[in-house]
Amino acid sequence: MTPELFSADTIIQNATLYNPFTCDWEETTIAIRDGIILGFGPEYRGGKILDLKGWRIVPGLIDAHLHIESSLLTPAEYARLVLSHGTTTVIADPHEIANVAGIAGIQAMICDAERTPLDIFYMLPSCVPATPMDSAGATLLAGDLSPFLGNPCVIGLGEMMNVPGVLNNDPDVLAKLRLCGIIDGHAPMLSGALLDRYIRSGIQSDHECITCDEARDKLRKGMYIFMREGAAARNLRDLAPLADCRTAPRCAFATDDRHADMLDIEGSIDDCIRIAVESGMEFEVALRMATLTPAERFGLHDRGALAPGRLADFIILEDSDLFSVGRVFKRGVEIRDLPYSPPAPLRTTFHCRLPDVDDLKISGAGPARVIGIIPGQITTRLEIRDVIGLNLPDIQSDIQKAVVCDRYRAGGFGIGLVHGFGLIEGALAVSVSHDSHNIVALGAEDSEIVLAIKTVASHNGAMVVASQGKTTVLPLPWGGIMSDQPYPDVVASLKELDEHARLLGAIENPFMYLSFLALTVIPELRLTERGLFDNTCFARTSLFIKE
Repeated sequence: MTPELFSADTIIQNATLYNPFTCDWEETTIAIRDGIILGFGPEYRGGKILDLKGWRIVPGLIDAHLHIESSLLTPAEYARLVLSHGTTTVIADPHEIANVAGIAGIQAMICDAERTPLDIFYMLPSCVPATPMDSAGATLLAGDLSPFLGNPCVIGLGEMMNVPGVLNNDPDVLAKLRLCGIIDGHAPMLSGALLDRYIRSGIQSDHECITCDEARDKLRKGMYIFMREGAAARNLRDLAPLADCRTAPRCAFATDDRHADMLDIEGSIDDCIRIAVESGMEFEVALRMATLTPAERFGLHDRGALAPGRLADFIILEDSDLFSVGRVFKRGVEIRDLPYSPPAPLRTTFHCRLPDVDDLKISGAGPARVIGIIPGQITTRLEIRDVIGLNLPDIQSDIQKAVVCDRYRAGGFGIGLVHGFGLIEGALAVSVSHDSHNIVALGAEDSEIVLAIKTVASHNGAMVVASQGKTTVLPLPWGGIMSDQPYPDVVASLKELDEHARLLGAIENPFMYLSFLALTVIPELRLTERGLFDNTCFARTSLFIKE
């Protein structure tokens, strides 16, 4: 045999290695050459020697579904943050920026991702706009998406949120479903024959399950289940009992939507592992779901495990009972002290017809449809409340006014009511408003709502807290939904915003809940720039219930 067969550039000795194929641990020596696992055993020689003295090593973590835009960071800066938490590969759906800037937005995300060692794979956004009744900054058809199919970082079609379009054989939806062999789903609370029809269209996964029964039903019908633990949607604890050694090959973790501060403080997929174990999941099962399962689901057979011929992406764990990331290696090279590098600009201009105080007056009285916030969920509930328009907002009943302003065509604004936000004074506004990203605002005082909205528009995108005529602001110049600043600066600004909002009585993670108020593809009641939208019947509805 030629000596080259056993020649490595890095030898890792005395490693306690997690093997996701067998879900067990083994003490071994690992040989690496050119960023690839060469093999195992004492016969390999050469290069740098790293003696782990029995410390545990696991494959690099993989996030099965997320939107980088929700971190409020550009792709390269997002990567700088999550790499430190052991995430070495992510599957991202750029439908947020696509709704804002169309093809140019997708291209900007792909280009910025090339500046980082993190492997960012993209799923083509399937719903731009989210539904035919939404008004976004772009409309993308199958023909617009097809030129991306030759790009090696594009691996499938992103979450198909237009469930009625799938069930009714909408030609545009069907054309998109024919583009890719790998298709992610988005089917909250769908069951029975309608779920069967949805799956028959070729859709293979779902990350919207909120109960074990829903997830088990979808799992039994062949879907991959991504257990989501985002900022507003925290479903992992409820779904954790589903996972065991039999189901782990079809279950993975997804962070979906996490702001930079949550990623910095709590982590990414490492946080999902800790929560899963705390919820009773076997540690080795959780590790399997964080590594090999998403790799196999997306056909990424060069990662997900440390095995001959696979990438040398791995984490050395700290000596702790918790899952604590010590050192991170990407393609055999340790990741540390990555520098900040400013992104190329992605500017958009807001075209708004901004409301004044008189525009926010609500006339009429009687039973009204109110959006009820559900803590820990992005779903809302339809609440019927007796209100008097002239007495709104009603602080004692915790009913605030909400406003969504068209940012693209100066088309006006819709007004609704929200219960459960907790504000006793002031207002919040943001241009991150899934999925169309119009300006969404909520407040306990009309004048402060107007101030917050105008501040967002004046920055061409921002997060704003307003009270007593003063504002706290995080500008979002990258498409109006992301910052172009280093993540520590963004985290610091988010802390200032949260502290200001907390003084006004707001619930925890107020901006994450606020950003989902306009998402029409999630049950039950939503608000758009055209008014209230009832997801249960997929139609617009009125504020007051007419007798």
